[in-house]
Amino acid sequence: MLAARARHGTNTLELERIPIPEPGPDDVVIKVAAAGLAPGMMSLLAMGAFRHLPTTLGHEAAGTVAAVGERVTTVAVGDRVRVHPNLNCRNCVYCRTDRDMMCAQQAMIGHAAFGSAPMPLYKRYHDGGLAEYLRIPHWLIDPLPERVSFDVGAKIHDLANTVRILKLVEPPLGSTVVVTAATGTMGTATIKLAEHFGIGRLILVARNAERLNAVRGLARSLAVETIALEELPSDWESTGWLTRQLRSVAPEGVSAVLDYIPAGAATGQAMAALTTGGVLAHMGGNATPLPIPPIGLMSNCWRFIGTRACTRNDAHDVLNMLASGVLTAEELITQRFPLTDTVDAVRDMQNRNHPMWMTVVHP
Repeated sequence: MLAARARHGTNTLELERIPIPEPGPDDVVIKVAAAGLAPGMMSLLAMGAFRHLPTTLGHEAAGTVAAVGERVTTVAVGDRVRVHPNLNCRNCVYCRTDRDMMCAQQAMIGHAAFGSAPMPLYKRYHDGGLAEYLRIPHWLIDPLPERVSFDVGAKIHDLANTVRILKLVEPPLGSTVVVTAATGTMGTATIKLAEHFGIGRLILVARNAERLNAVRGLARSLAVETIALEELPSDWESTGWLTRQLRSVAPEGVSAVLDYIPAGAATGQAMAALTTGGVLAHMGGNATPLPIPPIGLMSNCWRFIGTRACTRNDAHDVLNMLASGVLTAEELITQRFPLTDTVDAVRDMQNRNHPMWMTVVHP
């Protein structure tokens, strides 16, 4: 089969022909219909977070069951399914309390490993979904409702990540919330889901004004303001102009910041725009130190929450919303590439030459 692979000593992808995986007793082999591309995938590869190389990349996938192991009774050949990518022990205190992304063995198929403990599941199932077939343990299979396309099924994980961060901030009914990196994958998913969590007003922050205007329509029932970083003074990162702009739009402060910024001063400056008791939840991997001293957090009763992934229950919440028709997400899929063009698709995502909300690959 054809697969997009990464190897030791390189930060790029290569298309290779490798054997189709055979199922073990507890495994399911999926014929992949759609696989998702994630913007941070290549950065994590460069950081050394992929612990088993060579490997097939891609933690998001949906398709049909092609083969099952001898002990598998929960799915059958031909079933439409999506793959839950989070590998964990399923038995620790985190896994038993809807915090499975905190498990010491937490890793993702076709993606990074985050914990420090031995990871026998990751060792066996590190190959991901940017391929024609994918082998996974049967407990990572979720039925895909008939009304949900394979493309959307492949991006359930991103939508579930959004559900997780929204649950963590617990926005008050009708509250004003900032979304940073609002024109990217997680930003657009957050705009789409915001109304389902009682948010009344969004302030969207991103670099490009034109791209911000394009995503406004995703928030059909909410009031929306936008702030383009390119329109701030050139020294905004050193002078706190983003905080000033946010405060001019929301003088009373904002209830929450959903922060997906991967680098720079925007995280700290957005946090400084919180109202008393406000919360910033971060899922951007920003390494820039916060400029706010602990006394600032104390006196304002601010909270900073980090989150790195969704839980299985978050994914099930998304599937239920999609199955019922309460949520639709097809419009979030803006690019579709054949598997043979995966290398070019990754390059487009890295260069940001044009808007890419959610991107899928078709084997």
